[in-house]
Amino acid sequence: MQELLAVLLTVLILLMAAILIVMLRQMKSGVGLREEMVRQSTSVGSLQQQLESIRGSQEKTGQSLEQNLRFGQEHMGQYLKTTQETLAKLNDQLGQLRAGSEQILRLGQDVRGLQDILKSPKLRGQLGEYSLERLLGEVLPSDSFSLQHTFSNGKRIDALIRMAGYSVGIDAKFPLPAFEETIKATTDEDRSRLRRKFYGDCVKHIDKIAADYIQPAEKTLDFALMYIPAENVYYETIIRYDDDKTDLREYALQKKVIPVSPNLLYAYLMTVAMGLHGLQIEQQADQIRKNLQSVWVGFQAFFDEWSTLGGHLQKAMGKFNEANGRLVKFQQQLEQIRTRQDLPESNPQ
Repeated sequence: MQELLAVLLTVLILLMAAILIVMLRQMKSGVGLREEMVRQSTSVGSLQQQLESIRGSQEKTGQSLEQNLRFGQEHMGQYLKTTQETLAKLNDQLGQLRAGSEQILRLGQDVRGLQDILKSPKLRGQLGEYSLERLLGEVLPSDSFSLQHTFSNGKRIDALIRMAGYSVGIDAKFPLPAFEETIKATTDEDRSRLRRKFYGDCVKHIDKIAADYIQPAEKTLDFALMYIPAENVYYETIIRYDDDKTDLREYALQKKVIPVSPNLLYAYLMTVAMGLHGLQIEQQADQIRKNLQSVWVGFQAFFDEWSTLGGHLQKAMGKFNEANGRLVKFQQQLEQIRTRQDLPESNPQ
């Protein structure tokens, strides 16, 4: 702005110099000098007004620029503050993610360790039994099932559900090693071979369940449940591939062994729980009927005694009315005797 003002002043000075030169020339010529001076003076005044207007406009422009600059600085400061807060939050989140990643790595190591531990068939079977025990305990009353039940013939089963005088056995020792080998197979040939091995292990296990868990002499139902402790394993068990000779699920049903996943077993147990609840209601209703019968017998005895008492009261009332009539009649006779005038008066001496 100062440079522009200096330029304008320079131009004004040059213009005034030019005017003076012209005026001097006109003074020399002597033609209309006074009129020209008045005209030039008017021009100079107009130029001064324009210069003042330009100076005022520059001042307003400077004030506007200063306000915009101040607003921009404030906005930039707020933006920088918000950015710093955001970066601080991001740093915290990155720290949390780093900690979470470390936990995931540790969890992965723990899972691998657990997988190494569960390579033992005994421990794997215990895990299935524990899962079955938790599921039974969540749905059924504790007195409606037993774990590691032993029949009178010495055969021991993982779990037995009791209901209305009958029971059903549940096996929890599903053969998982062959299934894990099938999943780890890298070629179709190995997968097909391991699938056949898995199929054979399942057939042997189904036969064992059918022989040990279905005991009509022990009042078990004519079927048993084969608990498969994972949904994906259950799916791979019941699905039939193109190279399978027979359907494993159909074979199990022929042997009256029903494969169940955790979800299916939960639905079955809920049905059993509803049946037990209905049986309990029926037993309670039967007890209520017995209590009502006892109340009826007591009421009938009370009614008979009440009727007898009423008869006695009616007889007593008849006797009372009869005696009361005699008493009233005797009273009337006494009253007549007392009021008779012809009775001799006593003459005391």
